[in-house]
Parts: sequence; structure tokens; C-alpha cells
Amino acid sequence: MQINRILIFTGGTLDLWALDHIQHNDYIIGADAGALFLITHGIKPNISLGDFDSVTAEQLERIQAESGETLPCDPIDKNYTDTELAWNLAVSKRPRQIILLGALGTRFDHTLANVHLLRLAHSANIDAVIIDKHNRISLTSDEKIILAKEYPYVSLLPLTAEVTGITLTGFQYPLYEATLEIGQSLGISNAMTGEQAVIRIREGLLLVIESRD
Repeated sequence: MQINRILIFTGGTLDLWALDHIQHNDYIIGADAGALFLITHGIKPNISLGDFDSVTAEQLERIQAESGETLPCDPIDKNYTDTELAWNLAVSKRPRQIILLGALGTRFDHTLANVHLLRLAHSANIDAVIIDKHNRISLTSDEKIILAKEYPYVSLLPLTAEVTGITLTGFQYPLYEATLEIGQSLGISNAMTGEQAVIRIREGLLLVIESRD
């Protein structure tokens, strides 16, 4: 049976807002301190994994006791961050969607690497999104419909060297067959004019960042 959604909780900035995204029948992965966050709030992860260098020995015992399965790894020999280990596991299960929570925080190196994970899911034809209290980050290579919800701003940033054929409808600042090169800020802080807006591109990978202050 195909998994509909996988939620990954990792060790960046997490709070009670993150728990609101859990729905019935979600498959839940806790990465390192993200697993402790879940268990502390009464949520049993299907799998907890990582090197667990962010938790104490006693906390790790609790994680092992209250997770469906625990997959520890060596902190010295591993080649991936805990978040990428969780992401690769999620992609291997071929869900319809992956939602990554706790991926943004004080460590910009980890934040940027986590945003790049969206490309791995896109290559596997899996819908993926990173969510925190102020942002919803996704990736498109063709067409994406944005619905007016709680995010007043929509920013567009290339993830490839350039993105061509960008056409925006339903935005305060529309574009038609435009090109964005990596490093340009032209796509920052647009806004929708109605209940939905459409982003179309011809070639490239475009980050779509819905945000609020």
C-alpha cells in the first residue's frame, strides 16, 4: 500500500506549530533531536534515526523505547546529515508527498543543504515541501498553482543557473516569458491579487517561497 504523506521532524527550529501539520495515517520520521521533540509531545515516530549526538544517553533510551523502530548511525563514518538520511529513507518509500519540519534554524549551512533536498524529491517525482512557522518552500520545473492562505508573500528564486520562460498570472507583479538567473532578486516578495495564482516555467528549477513576517 502506498504511503500518502511522510512527515520528517528534524533538529532545527521546532515548536507546537509543527504538530498541527500531523494528520491521521501520516508516516512520521524523527531525525535526531526531532525524534525527541515528537516523543516529548506524545507522538510516536514510525522510525527514529541519526547519530543522536544532540540527545543524552537517557533521552536516547526513551527514543528507542517509544519509537516504532530506531536506526542509529555512527557520527564519524556517516556521509550524510541526519536530515538527509531521513530524507533518503522517505524518498525510498515513494510517498505522494514529503513534508520536512524543523529544517530551518540558526545553522545556515544546514538550512541551505535542507532546501537543496527538494531537488532529490523532485527527481523522484515526489511532491515535497519544507515548512516552518513563517515559510513554505517548494520547487517547480513546470507549473504550480498557489492558493491564497496564510502567506502574503511569494518569492521566486532559481535553483539552477537560470530559469527561463517564467510566466506569472494572478500576481501583483506579473511576468511573461521572463528569465531569472541565479543571484538575481527580481522574484522576491511578490503578492497574489486573488484566491489563486499560477506560476509557469519552460526550463529550470524554481524555488517557490511562500512567507509571512
